[in-house]
Amino acid sequence: QVRLVESGGGLVEAGGSLRVSCAVSGRTFSQYGMGWFRQAPGKEREFVAAISRSGGSTTYADSVKGRFTISRDNSKNTAYLEMNSLKPEDTAVYYCAADVGADLRRYRSAYEYWGQGTQVTVSS
Repeated sequence: QVRLVESGGGLVEAGGSLRVSCAVSGRTFSQYGMGWFRQAPGKEREFVAAISRSGGSTTYADSVKGRFTISRDNSKNTAYLEMNSLKPEDTAVYYCAADVGADLRRYRSAYEYWGQGTQVTVSS
């Protein structure tokens, strides 16, 4: 059974930084494309960033490009999302997800496994 566990969320002031992590267990981590999504209250879950299995390629939503960085450490079975210059509109529950079939997909249905989410709150 594949398990994803996010950590590192919290409360930060606008302009600040935060890093969230996603620990994966149950199968070989390097076999998954990894993605981060977020869901704000009253809104649908949206794509944030994705990284290829090797870590060599990434893609971002326009709203976070230049501020967020996705990375992974295959030796630690962990994916990361570094968030800088945070804005109040970045407030959401952040979810990591694993894609068995391909890399860098930007839609929710591509991802077979999901974490429970971690709350990120940005105060103004």
